[in-house]
Amino acid sequence: MGAVATIHGQGSDERAWEHCDWLWQQPETPLAELVAGAGRIVVVAPHPDDEVLACGGLLCAAAAIGVPVQVVAVTDGEACYPGEAWWTPQRLRQARREELRDALGELAIDAASIVHLGIADGGVSNHETGLEDWLWQTLREDDLVLAPWRFDGHPDHEAAGRAAWRAARSAGCQRLEYPVWGWHWLDPGCAHMAWEAPRLLDISAVAARKREAIAQFRTQTGNVPRLQAEPILPAHVLTRFYRTHEVYFA
Repeated sequence: MGAVATIHGQGSDERAWEHCDWLWQQPETPLAELVAGAGRIVVVAPHPDDEVLACGGLLCAAAAIGVPVQVVAVTDGEACYPGEAWWTPQRLRQARREELRDALGELAIDAASIVHLGIADGGVSNHETGLEDWLWQTLREDDLVLAPWRFDGHPDHEAAGRAAWRAARSAGCQRLEYPVWGWHWLDPGCAHMAWEAPRLLDISAVAARKREAIAQFRTQTGNVPRLQAEPILPAHVLTRFYRTHEVYFA
């Protein structure tokens, strides 16, 4: 997750999402059905933490039943705190790579599964075609690709989502999209107009492990010294990802 000027304020209150009956009355999709036929899960993350925030439960549960996982970290999220004297882009780049490794460890996913592409944070749209080409060459027909919702409201998320969607289609892969910033700006009362046939995954069995994984993103939650800015993941944002269900779109 990374900061962007067009996404600001408290966003949609979690209590409003809790009362979005249309969404939570959708039928649950069992894990076995979501990953059916997948020889590997490839999750495309615009910034280190997006894969855990949105998909941590699915990744943990899938890894536990032996489905290999590859995490594609498109950027290192180094531009999340512009102007910070101590938390420079160089220091953030290293810290966020370490946080991602630690977070995946909480989900029993080995650090060897991570591929860092090193695209500039905030500049994914400038490399969208190259990202698509790289993914197309990397993907296998039996992969399940998890990528950001193409209308998530953050330029890096949308560019990564578009590139992954096209690459997966060309490679003949199954693909699912996940929202991150959509929870912030979308009016829960209008969710039925934006999200067609969402798939709900019950992650209650691994929700505690997902929460521990999220806690490893210390630079994002503000649990680091010398950070002057407000954290990217304050408490009201974190509650969106502490739920016992994850939401995906086919």
